[in-house]
Amino acid sequence: MGLWAVVPAKERASAKERLAPVLRPQTRQALALAMLEDVLAALTATRGIAGLLVVTVDPGAARLATNYGARLIEAGARDGHTGAVAAAARLLAAEQRAGMLTLPGDIPLVTPAEITTLLAAHSLAPSFTIVPSHDERGSNAIACSPPDAVPLRFGETSFYPHLQAAKACGIRPNVVHLPGIALDIDNPEDLVSFMRIDSSTRARAVLAEDRAPLVGGFRR
Repeated sequence: MGLWAVVPAKERASAKERLAPVLRPQTRQALALAMLEDVLAALTATRGIAGLLVVTVDPGAARLATNYGARLIEAGARDGHTGAVAAAARLLAAEQRAGMLTLPGDIPLVTPAEITTLLAAHSLAPSFTIVPSHDERGSNAIACSPPDAVPLRFGETSFYPHLQAAKACGIRPNVVHLPGIALDIDNPEDLVSFMRIDSSTRARAVLAEDRAPLVGGFRR
């Protein structure tokens, strides 16, 4: 099917600001990079991914992405998640790539098995497959063939608007529920949910290494 994976990565200085009540700045930055690596590692271990593209202007994220063989672009990196994905979709469409799979860089529990399941559920073009967030409000993974088949606009309540956008383009959306992809770490409640799940992720290792006092049941 030849889908290119697209992962936007924010500048770490402004990453995960909603976790400020429970995590120190250094820990938030380390966590953002660790979660990104968890996502990149899962993608590179998945068969059937045609290529990996990371949209970022952050030097640390760029170095990490390069270590995983990713292609880097800066276009759209400062335009939020929607702008970054849109820039990547335009590029891939111009290069006549078959399709795009976009994932956020903050879903550390994603696994190659889940990505394989998503790819298997995605049909031939024109097609649109989506994995909602755990609360079924956000859009945590989208496969789109061709890459620009459906206009995407991300946000906390983007899931149902994306379904409508696909239908407006004459495409029947395919919804797949995958628990690892569904849990993005945006706020303290997400962090609590994540820490309740035993995992060998890099993200969990960062939190375990933090020696600050416990707050709300996990290390600050």
